[in-house]
Amino acid sequence: MNRCLELATKGLENVSPNPMVGSVIVHENKIIGEGYHKEFGKEHAEVNAIASVKNKSLLKYSTLYVNLEPCAHFGKTPPCSNLIIEHKIPKVVIGCVDTFSDVNGKGILKMEKAGIEINIGVLEKESQELNKRFFTFHEKKRPYIILKWAESKDGFIAPKNQIAPFWMTSSDSKKLVHQFRAEEDAILIGRVTVEKDNPSLTVREIRGENPIRIVIDKDLKLSKKLIIFNNEAKTIIFNTQITKQLNSNYYIKINYRNMINNILHELYKQNIQSLIIEGGAKTLQSFIDQKLWDEARIFTANKTLIEGVKSPRIEGEIIYETTIDKDQLEIVKNV
Repeated sequence: MNRCLELATKGLENVSPNPMVGSVIVHENKIIGEGYHKEFGKEHAEVNAIASVKNKSLLKYSTLYVNLEPCAHFGKTPPCSNLIIEHKIPKVVIGCVDTFSDVNGKGILKMEKAGIEINIGVLEKESQELNKRFFTFHEKKRPYIILKWAESKDGFIAPKNQIAPFWMTSSDSKKLVHQFRAEEDAILIGRVTVEKDNPSLTVREIRGENPIRIVIDKDLKLSKKLIIFNNEAKTIIFNTQITKQLNSNYYIKINYRNMINNILHELYKQNIQSLIIEGGAKTLQSFIDQKLWDEARIFTANKTLIEGVKSPRIEGEIIYETTIDKDQLEIVKNV
């Protein structure tokens, strides 16, 4: 199962909105096949694992391992549970159940009815953690939300009266942030951050896909000359005025009385499973106050500002800490 999880992570930037899945086939304590879901719309992990087995006659004496319940429905591809049954694989070991309504035990039931021995819950927590975005999206009907900011050693997120773009952390941390962006479906900031920083919100420091850019601009005050409105990536502008498309820019009118929930509902409708928020202190704090976040990635730079905009206030469980150049990175989980 550890190997399944290792294989599954290879699909991190390419399979969304599908989950990351790896599969291993074992015959007499020897791996005879393995595969993973490589790209959305393409073959699933179990299909690739079965295809990799040179001697298919061994399948009816083998055990298939997979970190997520094999699907039971026709989507972009046929059901994996059907393929397992067709090849008469006698035993399947599963990391965790797929809570997506079209599956959610149906694949397991189908295989059990065909006489296949099923073992569920091997490295279950690790399997659930790997696909936390997928599970959050289907169970909570919203994207998995990651807050990210950098603060000074004395607790400020930005200088006082900032008039020019300001980057607080090291170049190594900047590259890591771009890697974070490549791993998520979308990235959100508020109007003030766009005005002060004129950001690109792309992954130009690394190789990867740009996330969908999301801007909150209630009264459409932002200049169309700002970088975020170029065609490097799709940009969604939430506002109270219009709904229309201009090139790669999508304006969506929403009700601001319950702004955050309305935004998350729209993102759910658009099948956006994960969201990294790099907004200013006010935007970040608004998500924190409504407890609409799953984890926070906080960089503490080797700088002192003395005065400025105070960092957001957050409480949670620290699950990871590391040093990057002279910066400190802390990852906090909402509990």
